[in-house]
Amino acid sequence: MVRSVKVGHVVIGGDAPVSVQTMGKLPLRAENTERLLAEMRAVRDLGCRMIRFAVPDEASIEPLRQICAAGIMPVVADIHFDYRLALAALGAGVSKVRINPGNIGTEDKIAAVLHACTDADIPIRVGINGGSLPVKYRGLDKVEAALAAAEEEIEILEKYGFRNALFSLKLSDPEGTVEANRRFRDRWDYPLHIGVTEAGPLISSVIRSTLALSRLLNEGIGETLRVSISGSCRDEVMTGVEILRACGKGAPMPKLVSCPKCGRARFDADNRFASQVQELLYRYSKPITVAVMGCEVNGPLEAADADIGLTGAGNAILFYKKGRLYKKVSQSEALALLTEEIEKF
Repeated sequence: MVRSVKVGHVVIGGDAPVSVQTMGKLPLRAENTERLLAEMRAVRDLGCRMIRFAVPDEASIEPLRQICAAGIMPVVADIHFDYRLALAALGAGVSKVRINPGNIGTEDKIAAVLHACTDADIPIRVGINGGSLPVKYRGLDKVEAALAAAEEEIEILEKYGFRNALFSLKLSDPEGTVEANRRFRDRWDYPLHIGVTEAGPLISSVIRSTLALSRLLNEGIGETLRVSISGSCRDEVMTGVEILRACGKGAPMPKLVSCPKCGRARFDADNRFASQVQELLYRYSKPITVAVMGCEVNGPLEAADADIGLTGAGNAILFYKKGRLYKKVSQSEALALLTEEIEKF
């Protein structure tokens, strides 16, 4: 079995469920703190278990301290170039430190971080990224280079008796990502954080990430994941949750069935209303199916197959429970009623 590490209250590895995480998009600055906290609460409600922030300079440390103190979810410090920022982040209260072997520096600097993490009982993620591999490995095939970098870091960790670690090997192509993580798992039992790096905006990222992560997850590889999107944290988390649901991993999750919309639609089934329903469903860990249909062609039968069905009827919505028409309500009333029914489910 893969060993486990604990990031705040979240267990990664062992027999713990696979967790979804994201990365903050705004710089850690005092003027952004309230927006960052609001975003953390929003993604927590969508199923995010932890969040990582870039810590590029000393000015980031005080906002980081305030975010950690809020206790919304475990916070991970993303450190490049300057190991002293890792030490400062530990003092600010982070639950995990991510270091990049491609740029963190010499062994003595890594050792300083290891000693500090040992004292604080905080895990390290060794984040190996195809775009910033150690210079000496950059002439190799990227899969070989990522594995060589991982082996070198494991030798350093174990030289100092440090076992409280997890790894990530992220490449920008799905095939390389799958191969690197498969070969890592064949050799080592450290937990793996999986993802495709630099995957692009929403559509390309969803496709590349799904291709790689679904294969790995279905092989039992990957204890935590992030879907990297050139866009919002909310999209990253919802995509990660959907990939887990499709692979049958993690906690029970709601399922949304919605029509693709056509000229027959009686209300905006696939855009604003369906998105509101989707975000509502992510707040719950219940195996409930909700159907959102735009017209009377497929609506009644889809509603019959779902626990709750919502079908457009002009400006109103027909609210079905277990295939039976329950009420005719407005869109705002439908969301409130849906919340009430999910709570009772």
